Amino acid sequence: MDMFDDGLETGRVPEPPLLEVDDLFVEFHTPDGVARVLNGVSYTVDAGETLAVLGESGSGKSVTALAIMGILDSPPAFVAGGEIRYRGENLLAASDERRTDVRAQGIAMIFQDALSALNPVFTVGFQISEQLRVRLGLTRREARARAIELLDLVRIPNARGRIRQYPHEFSGGMRQRAMIAMSLALDPEVLIADEPTTALDVTVQAQIMDLLAEIQAERRMGLVLITHDLGVVAEVADRIAVMYAGRIVEHADAVSLYRRPGHPYTTALLESLPRLDQKGAELNTIKGLPPSLLHIPSGCPFHPRCRMAQDLCRTDVPSGHRLGLGRTSACHFAEELVRGV
Repeated sequence: MDMFDDGLETGRVPEPPLLEVDDLFVEFHTPDGVARVLNGVSYTVDAGETLAVLGESGSGKSVTALAIMGILDSPPAFVAGGEIRYRGENLLAASDERRTDVRAQGIAMIFQDALSALNPVFTVGFQISEQLRVRLGLTRREARARAIELLDLVRIPNARGRIRQYPHEFSGGMRQRAMIAMSLALDPEVLIADEPTTALDVTVQAQIMDLLAEIQAERRMGLVLITHDLGVVAEVADRIAVMYAGRIVEHADAVSLYRRPGHPYTTALLESLPRLDQKGAELNTIKGLPPSLLHIPSGCPFHPRCRMAQDLCRTDVPSGHRLGLGRTSACHFAEELVRGV
């Protein structure tokens, strides 16, 4: 198929993306009021593509992932609008049984804290093989053999012996590898990795990221990588969505975003990274704190912390300015930023 053939001339219907989040709104109903946690989040993921979702803690990255998986605690969380589509099917309108099927073999998730996500009273091997027996109907022997293969895949030494060990007997990096093995057990088409390198040292972080990239390339999975660390995704992301106060404020291919960010928040995140050529210099920080989601500021939610803020920013919510080639920025001055004016 020609790379410019969208299916219109031949009469073929273009394939939908593997995963589409379309104008998603999520609210948390609390004793203090309604917290608007997601405010119109939209993004897509295709086969073999890596989308990195960046932002400070509380920006809505993980809540979006939990909404996709259908595992938000309700109450207090409620989906207030939008759609989540897997291969064109709106999961929010699907039955609980259908969503369970999709979670099992369509979309999988690596959770942020592997120690909490793994059950401490069952062996790692049991936790991996259980889903193989339940979902694929494998015998106990077949499931155990497949679990060993999966631990080998994620490069856990002596997989045959360690399959009988409990999570507390694994190091932090090994637990994260075990979580990856569990997530891959049913060959998902989309993998959501929520802060997969949190609390790991730099060397292990690099190993985990290399492992995810290698497995994704082999299986042509769509990968959603959730993180607050721009340095982690610099070499692995195809596209980046930057979130702030429950919104995507910038969406761009990785090369364009790193070369010339189109939103002041993205610029501030990049400037806060330590640099080898600034030894001994004071680290840049973003002044202030993210806003309370119970009381999001009027206009652009970033304006209280933005050094470019003007009166317009305090009153008018910026729309997603299109900057070409699928790039958008929710900033009134996005075009000037990209041009370097």
